[in-house]
Amino acid sequence: MEAKIYNKEGKESGKVTLSEDMFGLPWNADLVHQVVTGMQSNARTNTTHTKDRSEVSGSNQKPWRQKGTGRARHGSRISPIWRGGGVAHGPRKEKDYSKKINKKMKTKAFFTVLSQKLKDGEIMFVDDLATAEPKTKDAATMLKGMAQADGFAGLATKKKNAALVVLPTHDENTAMSFRNFGNVLVDEARNLNPVQLLTYKYVVIAKPDESMKVLEGRHDKSNIKNQTSK
Repeated sequence: MEAKIYNKEGKESGKVTLSEDMFGLPWNADLVHQVVTGMQSNARTNTTHTKDRSEVSGSNQKPWRQKGTGRARHGSRISPIWRGGGVAHGPRKEKDYSKKINKKMKTKAFFTVLSQKLKDGEIMFVDDLATAEPKTKDAATMLKGMAQADGFAGLATKKKNAALVVLPTHDENTAMSFRNFGNVLVDEARNLNPVQLLTYKYVVIAKPDESMKVLEGRHDKSNIKNQTSK
């Protein structure tokens, strides 16, 4: 399968050949959901913590005698039913939210999302996004230029989570040029994951030949195969 390659002005400048095993996978909602929720759980930082009756400050002395007062019997002022007492069944920082994700599942979910993005016309291949020096103005010009391509107008108009810019290797000038845009994230191809792909509307892949080699390495390492529905 082939896809168009654009330049910074949004004009077609060539074509790139894509692997069916990487960009032709059928959609698998269950797999993607399991991997994405697992990754989000693993990224969760458990800091919420409430004190139970053994941790709050206060006297453990019986507030009044057991009988003869006409009031309900109580054994402690730090009981959860008292104001200022411990909390019963509250969130505790000891809780572990992490989930195990198999490497092959994660890799296949990644390429499944990538395949769906390509089918939906949300992946743009750009010959080069390098800049001579880090300038936000240059990055803004590139976004406006790429938005001229059919189907990618949102690159210039979408105010939140507009684009994920993918580089084959780290480029400090490019990364710093896009850093001031709150709706654009720049990352290397080796670091991509399903959560990033689903968070951003468009995926802009720079230097397709080099980026494809990085993605092919991830695919070959996982040894997953294209499974078509019967």
